[in-house]
Amino acid sequence: MCGIVGYVGERRADRVLLNGLRKLEYRGYDSAGIATLVDGEIQIRRAVGKLDNLEEALGDVGLVGGIGIGHTRWATHGRPSEQNAHPHRSGDVVLIHNGIIENYVELREELAGDGYEIISETDTEVISHLIHRQLERGEPGGLFEATRAVLSLLTGSYAMVVMTSREPGVLVTAKNSTPVVLGVGDGESFIASDIPALLEYTRDVLFLEDGELARIEGGKIEVTTFDGTPVDREPRRVSWDPVTAQKGGYKHFLLKEIHEQPQAIIDTMRGRVAQDTADVVLPELDALGDRLGGIEKMCIVACGTAWHSALVGKFIMERFARMPTEVDYGSEFRYRDPLVDEKTLLIVVSQSGETADTLAALEAAQKRGAPVLAICNVVDSSIARKADAVLYTHAGPEISVASTKAFTTQLTALYLLGLHLGRRTGKIDKDLEAECIQAIVEIPRLVEQILQDTEEAIAKDSRLFSQTDDFLYLGRGINYPIALEGALKLKEISYIHAEGYPAGEMKHGPIALIDEFMPVVVLIPRDEVYGKTLSNLKEVESRGGRIIAITDGADDELRSIAESVIEIPQTSTSLMPLLLAIPLQLLAYYVAVERGTDVDQPRNLAKSVTVE
Repeated sequence: MCGIVGYVGERRADRVLLNGLRKLEYRGYDSAGIATLVDGEIQIRRAVGKLDNLEEALGDVGLVGGIGIGHTRWATHGRPSEQNAHPHRSGDVVLIHNGIIENYVELREELAGDGYEIISETDTEVISHLIHRQLERGEPGGLFEATRAVLSLLTGSYAMVVMTSREPGVLVTAKNSTPVVLGVGDGESFIASDIPALLEYTRDVLFLEDGELARIEGGKIEVTTFDGTPVDREPRRVSWDPVTAQKGGYKHFLLKEIHEQPQAIIDTMRGRVAQDTADVVLPELDALGDRLGGIEKMCIVACGTAWHSALVGKFIMERFARMPTEVDYGSEFRYRDPLVDEKTLLIVVSQSGETADTLAALEAAQKRGAPVLAICNVVDSSIARKADAVLYTHAGPEISVASTKAFTTQLTALYLLGLHLGRRTGKIDKDLEAECIQAIVEIPRLVEQILQDTEEAIAKDSRLFSQTDDFLYLGRGINYPIALEGALKLKEISYIHAEGYPAGEMKHGPIALIDEFMPVVVLIPRDEVYGKTLSNLKEVESRGGRIIAITDGADDELRSIAESVIEIPQTSTSLMPLLLAIPLQLLAYYVAVERGTDVDQPRNLAKSVTVE
């Protein structure tokens, strides 16, 4: 949820930066900082906490200068502290960054070998040192080419802005899987992670695409691809009201929130994934104290979409923590005299933290002595306040009633929790945990790839299937809950009847529904049950069903029976639900758009169900 702002022009940069960062406060942050060029020297001010603390650190004089960068940080690598706050400096180079550098551990070791002292605990600092090193080696193209050279060394997702006192009027920015928008003014330019930070100053904007970087000097902006190919893109004029600005140019909040998922997953991992030690760090669980050591089973309680994430969580907890795990609907839990006590960890999952049934389940479990851990998006919500410990997902505001990024961040939090408990109980092999941590760090980039590679094809498919009356969704194992979630998304926003089933259960009833009018969406990754699921699909084909297959590796046999094949990247079995969820969200969205329904506010539904 970090915010970035950059400015070069004739105004006081510190005031532009602070104002822009305030427009991005909705993104959430735990520290902030700015850097400006004052009389040829770079000056930095950073502070933990809110922007008021940074403003106090600036004092009455501020940092007078016409060029600068600003950042609000939500901790990823390293705890919230002034030392870890951005901007980061290496000599006469300063840099701000959103995202996660997946190979920062190797880069840090390389830099240490070259004599660079790493001061912070962040992955960001290594980028500033790499650029400084490139400049010190005499990069003939200056800051722009030095930055381009360093980008080839980085693996991960990032939006960054860098400046140096060697080129006092220049900012350089680069984008890969994390948003950057450039504002074009009269003799001045702006950089931000979201449009609201710019609208007070300009309505002419350029959006950087993945794999592009830009050199900004005064009102002149030069954009190229990472390989140096010039990009000729005219600014767009925006005339949005505040609500439209919040949509970021997307037609609906739902589509915007689908596209925010790579960043939302990063934000859920921030400060919790230690790549260098191959561990998951969850200090939030310290609030449970010694009670965690006495846990013999777990129960996950949720409603709606969150219940589907809980079902995936069961697979994760039992695989990594090797602990019996039950899943309950919040609305059923308190009416069945549940068998929970002080040896049961109750995990409640809720986007809003106000879901009445889930809140009632929490209170019922606490009366029986069970410790309660909440996985929640909204800070200081009722569930968050009542739980004994809270893992916030940091998905940011989710405006659309149908949940997307809240769901995938819940899956991310449950995955991290499973790894953490597995390590603490000694149930997970250290090498396996290292593999799992590397896999989860790669997920935001893979989600971004799915959005880029599949959206157009899914939008086209939606025209073929939007007028049907019924859908069937099939999945097996850990992916069966994603079939349920895909069916729910379609029902919620398109008003088409849809059901999700385990693929192996199809012949026990649902097969009677299949005819030449029935689309069947099947989740069929190349796992240990691929062959069995393929066999189920042949039964669908023989009855004329229209198959939409989502897979990470289609073979000729699957292509011969499916009307549509959507291919996604490969990942570990336990993380496949995160990737499979994305095409199903897009399918539901585009079918709903074809049908002309109210995508963001579907009939009869509310964002937070606060009554029984």
